[in-house]
Amino acid sequence: MFLPLIFVAITLISIIIIILNQRENSKNPPGPPGLPFIGNLHQFDKAKPHIYLYHLSQKYGPIAYLKHGSTPIIVISSTKMAKELLKTHDLSFCSRPPVVGQQKLAYNGIDMAFSPYNHHSKEMKKICVLHLLSPKQVLSFRPIREDEVSRMISKISKTSSSLSDHDQTANLSDIGMSFASNLICRVAFGRRYDDDEYEKIRFDRLIMEAQALMVSFYVSDHFPGLGWIDKISGLLGRLSKNCMELDVFYQQLIDEHLNPSRPKPDREDIIDLMIQLIKDPNSSSLDLTWDHIKALLMSIIDLMRAQSIIDPMITPQKGSEDGKCMTLLIP
Repeated sequence: MFLPLIFVAITLISIIIIILNQRENSKNPPGPPGLPFIGNLHQFDKAKPHIYLYHLSQKYGPIAYLKHGSTPIIVISSTKMAKELLKTHDLSFCSRPPVVGQQKLAYNGIDMAFSPYNHHSKEMKKICVLHLLSPKQVLSFRPIREDEVSRMISKISKTSSSLSDHDQTANLSDIGMSFASNLICRVAFGRRYDDDEYEKIRFDRLIMEAQALMVSFYVSDHFPGLGWIDKISGLLGRLSKNCMELDVFYQQLIDEHLNPSRPKPDREDIIDLMIQLIKDPNSSSLDLTWDHIKALLMSIIDLMRAQSIIDPMITPQKGSEDGKCMTLLIP
């Protein structure tokens, strides 16, 4: 008696959901049909998202609609439309969604990269532009960049000269990652970790784990009522552990810079500059705390690391002293 009633109820609910989805989709841009509840999650290619989105644009045009669980997604594949969104209507689209991994690693979004667009985010970007990454400050880091490039080229030269007839390859990816890590650490912390193998491994492990957790799939991002699955899977525990280890790492760096017996450095690094901002109440309208320093460090490390990895070659820049620089491809 009850089984037929349950079957009828499930059928009616499914029909209602399909009708509601059709009405909703009629107002949205074209896109692949999804399933009730999960939307297009089962179709997304996590391994090659750029290929999936390319095929999506070829089939549905420059603007397409997806839905991952309860999260609506608009995919823009046109230069003209991207300019409209990112330049003409920037204020309407500049905020980031509160994704679990990013918010947690950014100390609840108090950094400049993952904060929603508001007075706080504008002030944090202002601090970076005027104090931390101003043209004058970036120019002061030039000797560090030149020294690290020179060290990297020397390492490549030594590696290539030591290759045997049987082994004629050098891992430029590892050398490039080492260059990026040392450059970031010297600019942000004032130290090289190549001289301390344990700390180098620790830093690389923490940052790579943080970057992996930032882009991990959290069920609660798409199905808010099912956040308990993230706990059961261990993903939230892994995220909390990484946040705690990063916090300890950042605090050790801050304590080193606050130590009165610390030798005076040749040039100030980013932590030195941020400590000065905290000590000066007139530097910002925000009530800056040590968590702001840690959150900004996370953003700056990610930005610099991404730039070092994405930029495929070292090339001469206008205004360089000699105008000549070896072109080096890094896979």
